Amino acid sequence: MWIVTARSPFATVLPNIVLLLVGLVVFVAIIVLIFVLSERTKEKTQNRLKYFVFLGPALLLLIIGLIYPAIRTLYLSFFDARSENFIGLQNYIWAFTQPEILIVLRNTLIWTIVVPIASTTIGLAIAYLTDRMKYAGLVKSLIFMPMAISFVGASIIWKFVYAYQPDPNKEDIGLLSAIFKAIGLTPPNWLLEAPLNTFLLIAVMVWIQTGFAMVVLSAAMKAVPDDIIEASMLDGAKGWARFTRITIPMIWGSVIVVLTTITVTSLKVFDIIRTMTGGNFQTSVIANEMYQQSFRALNYGTGSALAMILFLGVLPLIIFNVRQVRKEREVH
Repeated sequence: MWIVTARSPFATVLPNIVLLLVGLVVFVAIIVLIFVLSERTKEKTQNRLKYFVFLGPALLLLIIGLIYPAIRTLYLSFFDARSENFIGLQNYIWAFTQPEILIVLRNTLIWTIVVPIASTTIGLAIAYLTDRMKYAGLVKSLIFMPMAISFVGASIIWKFVYAYQPDPNKEDIGLLSAIFKAIGLTPPNWLLEAPLNTFLLIAVMVWIQTGFAMVVLSAAMKAVPDDIIEASMLDGAKGWARFTRITIPMIWGSVIVVLTTITVTSLKVFDIIRTMTGGNFQTSVIANEMYQQSFRALNYGTGSALAMILFLGVLPLIIFNVRQVRKEREVH
């Protein structure tokens, strides 16, 4: 028989469970009451109540979970570490003048350029080469599989690949180091060598995102009308010319969507950095530095400023992506 004591985990968990159940009961009771009352009102009032019932909870959660935190973060970015004194734009000036943070911004820029281009290019090449392959489904499944792995899980896998063993008498479990030794080269300590370590971390993200790019672009290629391809073949267009002049222009909208989606993901990257290097050895990016400033250094001003810089970097890409998706829907 379970006994709830002051030291028992249930002493902490039980009140939260009770509060959750009470909240659910109250929420259901309010919804039922609204529906009962709506049946006794005019049709015009009922239509208004429908919007309130279905959109109200979503809007409330949006305000609580997104709008209020964004406004609060913007507010804190103009204050000092303990949010006591207003210091204006000092936190933003700090972000763009400190040498350490400039390295963070440089790394973030490298991530947002290299990862989307590499992932999209490799994904596009695989999608095109496997389009007529006999076992294309199997190949695509294997390439898409990393998408099913969490960023932390993928980071742990690749940490073994980059493992470094300085003692020649001990077994080297790092795949990359073993390859170097097999061809007679001395491997470096991979995750400590800057800026090489940044590109090694980028390889993990490319490995994950290539499957996403491949699937989206492969579906876009299959949507290209066969009569256009056949007409280009009758006109004498060879494989490469047909690919660059017919296929690419026809799926360009999907290419842009893939590029922008992966760019947003790269801007927000945190798990890979945190798991593999902790942001040390000049590998940190904005999301990781934001965490460091806010929850390790307890400097809410600089952490909020970095969060706003990240938000301002992501926002235009999201707006552009939404517009591209709308254009794709209008075309189709």
